[in-house]
Amino acid sequence: MTKKIAYQGEPGANSHIACSEARPDLEPMPCRTFEDVFSAVEQGDAAEAMIPVENSIAGRVADIHHLLPDSGLHINAEHFLPIRFFMMANRGVKLDQIKRARSHIMGLGQCRNFLRKHDIEAVTSADTAGAAREVSESDDGNLAAIAPELAAEVYGLDILASNIEDHTHNTTRFVIMAKEPAVLERTSKTEEFVTAFVFKVRNVPAALYKVMGGFATNNVNMTKLESYLSEGSFTATLFYAEVEGHPDDRNVQLALEEMSFFSTRLDILGVFLADQYRKTGVHKQ
Repeated sequence: MTKKIAYQGEPGANSHIACSEARPDLEPMPCRTFEDVFSAVEQGDAAEAMIPVENSIAGRVADIHHLLPDSGLHINAEHFLPIRFFMMANRGVKLDQIKRARSHIMGLGQCRNFLRKHDIEAVTSADTAGAAREVSESDDGNLAAIAPELAAEVYGLDILASNIEDHTHNTTRFVIMAKEPAVLERTSKTEEFVTAFVFKVRNVPAALYKVMGGFATNNVNMTKLESYLSEGSFTATLFYAEVEGHPDDRNVQLALEEMSFFSTRLDILGVFLADQYRKTGVHKQ
């Protein structure tokens, strides 16, 4: 049986593209919600999950960091995907016929200049690939979709305009998760690892400051720190963090040990190799 990688969205979505690029040996499996994606892996219906965590323009993906700590899954890899938008319509329709364009609200927001230039009304859909499906099911010759190029192939649409996004640097970062953690040991000093974890500080003055001090004094670079409320409380704050390095590295060990003095919870969510995009900005397909 072919192994699958689950993603949230409809066929043709950017997450579908990320699955095909990062895991070409796995069959992409669309799911309605992120909860469904995690459940598919937990129940063994999929081997891995492709989860978007942040976008270079829109910031972090809403709700994902609330789901990560309790998903029961481990982060084993990351993948960066440049986001490119295409205007597409049913066969034979021309660009000058288009009066309305459907897409996810983020897709519409990232193509404002093109829509304004062509005097096209923006119409919100649940997601980009779903908008392409909706257009394919419509006989409205004035309607188009803004979606990834793959969606045109999936739903049999003509591409009317390519790369219509306002910003060419638009990139989404995904993490690839599985039930079992990848056992990655450091084999050379040149390998660049990322360690992701969730922690909750003790309710004492300057606890977070002291936690951060441990990473600073041990020369560990923290590349991400995000907070969010948990357990329905305005005082119970969880932090999601990522640092450069491997837990077996002496400086990372010392920083995590120092963190334990000021934290009531520390869960390592994953240890994975840093994608080359972090330093080169070059997309790896």
